[in-house]
Amino acid sequence: MSPGELLAIGMVASFFALLVIGIPVGIAIAVCGLVFGYAGFGPGLFNLLPARIYGVATNYTLLAIPLFVFMGVTLEKSRLAEELLDVIGHLAGRLAGGMGIAIILVGMLLGAATGVVGATIVTLGLLTLPTLLRRGYSKPLACGTICASGTLGQIIPPSLILILLSDILGESVGTLFAAAVVPGLLLSGVYILALIALAAYRPDLAPPIPAEERAGLSRGTLALKTVKVVVPPLGLVVAVLGSIVGGVAAPTEAASMGAIGALLLVILSGKFSFRLLDEIARSTLLISAMVFFILICAQVFGLAFRGLGGERLVADAFALVPGGVTGSLIFLMVLIFVLGFFLEWIEIGYIALPLFLPFFIQSGVDMVWLGMLVCLNLQTSFLTPPFGWSLFFLKGVAPAGVTTGDIYRGAVPFILLQIVALVMLFLFPGLATWLPNAIGW
Repeated sequence: MSPGELLAIGMVASFFALLVIGIPVGIAIAVCGLVFGYAGFGPGLFNLLPARIYGVATNYTLLAIPLFVFMGVTLEKSRLAEELLDVIGHLAGRLAGGMGIAIILVGMLLGAATGVVGATIVTLGLLTLPTLLRRGYSKPLACGTICASGTLGQIIPPSLILILLSDILGESVGTLFAAAVVPGLLLSGVYILALIALAAYRPDLAPPIPAEERAGLSRGTLALKTVKVVVPPLGLVVAVLGSIVGGVAAPTEAASMGAIGALLLVILSGKFSFRLLDEIARSTLLISAMVFFILICAQVFGLAFRGLGGERLVADAFALVPGGVTGSLIFLMVLIFVLGFFLEWIEIGYIALPLFLPFFIQSGVDMVWLGMLVCLNLQTSFLTPPFGWSLFFLKGVAPAGVTTGDIYRGAVPFILLQIVALVMLFLFPGLATWLPNAIGW
């Protein structure tokens, strides 16, 4: 093993060590890249760094990130979830497990409309967890349903993960958005089927909404509220995604129209104020700055790792994995799953994935399928203890009687369901590639 490869291993190990002691991700990755890159090659290695950073800052596709964040934060601040839950909850309320199904459906809609995991889980937790417990739902089941449904926005487009993966994989955003539709619906469907089966076997864990509570809304009133509450955000999402997937608009153009559309929905609902606009702008700025800071710092790490011979090291490591390309894919999926216990999706996506990607490109693996496998796998990072952010978000708003153990026990079955969906996608690549091929992407 060459000195450069030893430095590459030391750089990766040092990065994890800095994370463990609490150093922020962006700083940790930049420091490791600069220190080990300088140790291996001196200042000459970083002659390309300004061009790499300039490339990130001027990437036209990445401009869609703050626009989609603005769209999501705007709809989240408008209290859209509260109205959606009220309507969909009554529509599904007569079924055992109906309220849980409603939460998953709302998670799908909010995921497509906002894509802000923390905000979705906090909103769902505040609005539904006390109600679910009052109606007799099991504490772990209620917590797991909220955490899992709140993360659906990471695979249901438009999603920040998909935008970043398009940059990493070299595929168009429209292709990945189209490819994610079926896997996103598949994961949601697995959740719903599992809830229906559990409620049929143990209705005491997920009882239906009492008849007297459902009687509070007539069918006509419920139909009118469904049209008023569900159709506008759904129409906005369909318009944004349809314009991208259909090739009518570029992702940045569609994102800008989505941001304007979300603002119009808030104005038409009568909830607009300049104070609200200030909150939306500040939240958008903070989230976007965090994402771009990590992206820029990742360029330092990636440049140093490649310069130190890291790509050759990774290729040699994969050559030792039995089973050829299939075995290597399984190894990558297991590695990403394990990393999800400790790292966030953006760190895995922009730090770990580029290290292994050249091997799979040379092996002829379909990048669209690989991207969907990675995206679906990254879903687990939000739920896996000890650092699953969904668990932290829900714990912050949970009632006093709900313990951390309840939340962790509730998350485990949904992690297993995510793995089931991942295995199905692994065995049937057409689930990801069918729609892009059908529309000619």
